[in-house]
Amino acid sequence: MKTIKNLFFLLTFSLIAFNCSSDDDNGGGSDDGVTPTASFSDDADAWSSAVAQGAQTTGADLNVFGWTYTASQMAAAIDGLSYDNPTWTVDSPQADETHSGFITADETWTNDRFHILDGKVYVQEGVTLTIEPGTIIKGAESTGSNASALIVAQGGMINANGTASAPIIFTAASDNIALGTNAGTNLSIDDRALWGGVLVLGKAQGSFSGDAVSIQIEGLPATEPGSYGGTNDADNSGVLNYISIRHGGAVIGSDNEINGLTLGGVGSGTTISNIEVVANLDDGIEWFAGAVNVSNPIVWGCADDLLDIDEAFSGTISNALTISTNVTDHAMEIDGPAGSFQAGFTIDGLTMIGDTSATIDGVSGNREYSDLRDGALATINNVYAYGFRAGSDVELDDATSATNYAADNISFSNWQVVYPSGDDNSVMWNDTTVE
Repeated sequence: MKTIKNLFFLLTFSLIAFNCSSDDDNGGGSDDGVTPTASFSDDADAWSSAVAQGAQTTGADLNVFGWTYTASQMAAAIDGLSYDNPTWTVDSPQADETHSGFITADETWTNDRFHILDGKVYVQEGVTLTIEPGTIIKGAESTGSNASALIVAQGGMINANGTASAPIIFTAASDNIALGTNAGTNLSIDDRALWGGVLVLGKAQGSFSGDAVSIQIEGLPATEPGSYGGTNDADNSGVLNYISIRHGGAVIGSDNEINGLTLGGVGSGTTISNIEVVANLDDGIEWFAGAVNVSNPIVWGCADDLLDIDEAFSGTISNALTISTNVTDHAMEIDGPAGSFQAGFTIDGLTMIGDTSATIDGVSGNREYSDLRDGALATINNVYAYGFRAGSDVELDDATSATNYAADNISFSNWQVVYPSGDDNSVMWNDTTVE
């Protein structure tokens, strides 16, 4: 009997030891039986793969960008980008026309003259501004509260429907561009903050601090009209198509500059496509809330972020191209909701081209892929990235964003990356909340 009892004891001990050993072999585990999940960088193996430059099967279709100023300067350096050199005929050129203050009745800006923005020009509620294809608008060079900008206020409408052969161009007053042509010769990618930018303000929903329904847009002084946000996600602010915005980002205060194109609470009834922003001191395009869809945006050489998303923007950005220079911070900066309303956006088709140039005059941006922060919510699919510095990353930058990722409220698919030497997914995909 004693022998049997000893055998029983040895068998029971062996089973316990085997079970503990099996737990250890499976990566440990806590007392409550929860097994830690794989890291962000480990997960990335499912969606992010290495590719040789030029061998990608995803990203943006660059053929649609042949009309742009960017193509005129960068086609030789970027595979798949060619310049179409658009020119158009201007019959009987007229003297410059200057605009300032509030537009209170429907009007049309024609392509037979330069249109000068003298300070801020507001398209008021109930008013439609039509801009002919091939029209060139120049912003007077100024800073502070006098910075020149075109603002489409809530309830205002813009009908700026350019074409690939005759785009609508916003540039600085000092640009020597001629009527009927796509580019001047005296300004470069390094000429920024020469005027303000373009702002469109709508009545679509956003997520704001204190659950406010509408707030004042960034880039305009609080003493000036600039409200955006509301409850109508289908709000219609008009049409922006084949628009080039160059050399903007005027400083209006400490750490407060105007984006190239600011979209505040813009609704899905608005049509926005084929948008170029070049050499802006602040962000290239920034979405604050809203539900508008934007196709074929191209942003080059801006001194902050190229694409910036905030306040529960819920639209789709498709077929986008970003090109960093030495002053760029991130190709994408993505912030989450500021209030209780939760919504995320989608990117479908993006090519990101980085920068590895030497620091110039002590000035250098971070030149990273992307920063997801403040509870970001996003779906980012079909991306091709190359030309970035070693150590550049996609960051989950706060605990709420990391939680959103774990809950599948941040997701990625089909990324192809030309990794810098020595980099791989373990470097590129960085959850900064994990030590």
